[in-house]
Amino acid sequence: MGDKGLDFKHKEVINICDGKRLGFVQDVCADLETGRITSIIVPGGTNKLMSLFSSSNDIVIPWNKIKCIGEDLILVELDRTI
Repeated sequence: MGDKGLDFKHKEVINICDGKRLGFVQDVCADLETGRITSIIVPGGTNKLMSLFSSSNDIVIPWNKIKCIGEDLILVELDRTI
């Protein structure tokens, strides 16, 4: 998983726990000291997902929840239903 932040744009994010399409990557968060990506952000819907939501209802997915990065898709493992 050595992708650069810009490579994530326009990839669709799918939760492997329930097969739900979460949307497309809007942005990434990185640790400025190390340059490592810490999370990806997908525009949120109307429901809340515990602490994985920012105040604007965007879905913030921690790096450790990303299971596979493909050419067009990112598979994540989120235990809670969105």
